This record gives sequence, C-alpha cells and structure tokens, in this order.
Amino acid sequence: MTTDLMIVEMEIGIKAYDIDAMGIVSNIVYIRWFEDLRHLFLEKHFPYNEMIATNISPILIKTEVHYKVPLTIQDHPRGTCKIKNLGSSKWEMDFEIFSGDIIHCKGKQTGCFYNLEKQRPSLVPERLLEAYEEAKLQMHDE
Repeated sequence: MTTDLMIVEMEIGIKAYDIDAMGIVSNIVYIRWFEDLRHLFLEKHFPYNEMIATNISPILIKTEVHYKVPLTIQDHPRGTCKIKNLGSSKWEMDFEIFSGDIIHCKGKQTGCFYNLEKQRPSLVPERLLEAYEEAKLQMHDE
C-alpha cells in the first residue's frame, strides 16, 4: 500500500562546515539531514530506547538522493520525512528538503529491522504497524 502517512518536519540549520568550495551545501550533507529526519521520526513513533529494549535496530538497505536546487548558507530550509510504504519486513521513507516553494532535494530510503540477539532481519515492530494502520484509518476518515 502506498500513501503519505506518519510525517515529521523540522527546521534545518546550515552550518559553515556544510558549505563546499563553491559556497553551496555539499551533496553529502543532505544524506546527514535525511538521517536526522529519520531519527526524529523514530523518536516520535518508536524511540531507540524501546527498540534496544526489544533487541531490534533499523538497518538501511538503500538511500536515493535527487538534487534539485542548491542551498547556500543564507537559506533557511525545512525537511520532511514520511513513511511511504510499510510492510511486514521492509519500510520505505520519502524525504524532502525545501525552503518556501522551492524543493532543493528529494530522497528515499529503504530499510528493514534487525534482531540484535538473533543476528538476522526481523519483522517490522508491531508498534509501528499499529501506528501506520491507525494513521491510514484517520486519513480515510478525513
């Protein structure tokens, strides 16, 4: 199932060390921002202390980045992260970095969860699946 659910958004501060020799945000910085957004998402929906207590951890399988319009240190971007697909064993998140109506970067991450004790992939935690289903119901009711 594909839908736009479970979204987090944050302000992004551009630091001097994010800028390359041409005065624009370095490409690698966007991936760090994706990670910051994914961590914010997990803190909201399934905090790390709870994950570790159940012996699981998220693992990235793939990250895709599509650069659109460069950012400079004078810009004030925001970022969003949302679940695009959530199955029993894999998840897919979409990311967007923007300022105003300008989209600077879009991306996608695919991943799974890993059972630290069994040393193998695990099913998506029930807590996330329940939150996802609840979000779908709320979206359907609107």
